[in-house]
Amino acid sequence: MNTKRTALYSEHLAAGAKLIPFAGFEMPVRYTGDVAEHLLVREHAGMFDVSHMGQFFFSGPNALDLLQYATTNDVSKLTIGKAQYAALPNGKGGLVDDLIVYRTGEQNYMAVVNAANIEKDWNWLSELNKRFHATLHNHSDQLSLIAVSGPKAEKIVSQIASFPLSDLAYYTFRTGNVANIENVTIATTGYTGERTFEIIIPNEYAVYLWKTLLEIGKPEGLQPTGLGARDTLRLEMGYMLYGNDIDDTTSALEAGLNWVTKLNKPDFIDIELYKNQKQYGTKRKLVCFEMIERGIPRSHYPIAKDGNIVGNVTSGTQSPILQKGIGMGYVPTEMAQINNEIQIIIREKPILAKIVTPPFIQKTNVTKSA
Repeated sequence: MNTKRTALYSEHLAAGAKLIPFAGFEMPVRYTGDVAEHLLVREHAGMFDVSHMGQFFFSGPNALDLLQYATTNDVSKLTIGKAQYAALPNGKGGLVDDLIVYRTGEQNYMAVVNAANIEKDWNWLSELNKRFHATLHNHSDQLSLIAVSGPKAEKIVSQIASFPLSDLAYYTFRTGNVANIENVTIATTGYTGERTFEIIIPNEYAVYLWKTLLEIGKPEGLQPTGLGARDTLRLEMGYMLYGNDIDDTTSALEAGLNWVTKLNKPDFIDIELYKNQKQYGTKRKLVCFEMIERGIPRSHYPIAKDGNIVGNVTSGTQSPILQKGIGMGYVPTEMAQINNEIQIIIREKPILAKIVTPPFIQKTNVTKSA
């Protein structure tokens, strides 16, 4: 399979980014350094190319019924201009993907899905749609997505938006003129824990917008940031990543996604399984942990308790803010209590850690203007 490139590939090369294969794309993992870019987003503002994500569009009188059946969340609660996080159960107790659903009109919706799952998600939803006959379009190859994230993000993006951003709450969006381009959508659906504006734009305008944002953001310290920093930023917030923390074998309730699994809906895929799991509990649970002793947890490292292997790390890193190792992983439910001590096996040595409540750091500027 040929590796794809986003419309901003030439800009990443010009900026000296280190490019790596990621989800079928050649993507910038870093420009200067992961820690420097992480701190840039926490303290000022960073700009990510997330154009590798997929965008599906749903329309027609049965679009809502399709999304209600396919996802765990209650799409009927969405009003125009609002978005919600949800999961796609696979009918076998696992998850096809996690995604964000946006209501763009009376009978119109958009979904942003993970890059590695675009084809899988499209085939899955298309198969389900044989029952509902909604109109579906996959515009993933035609659209770019640029995310500006950090305490200075609103001040920067406000300079090119024809509408006020200060009244855009978390998980809302608006479409209008941006940088003199019509019909551009700006959404506050970031994944870093900072105030974020994700700008969805046709590919042909991506380079122009990227350069414009860098120029107007220069006084605020805006710089391009890579996927390395994006991963440590999301992990500090306890946000899960598909393919690491959730996959085709994990249920939404095992992963702690009870808050987006609405069992009072009339029907959705795996609803009976989830009702059973809610009543009787799950055998394992995804937990967040921080290291007590010095050590950096990494994906696939064993998790132990009293000398016995009980699970594996699904995501782990050294937190640039906390200056300690943090991570996520599945453990038996009876061991998932907060403050319970576990060991992470690092280079065959058990290193002490404890289970904590996410997020690892507290942020207060996500849902309000900077």
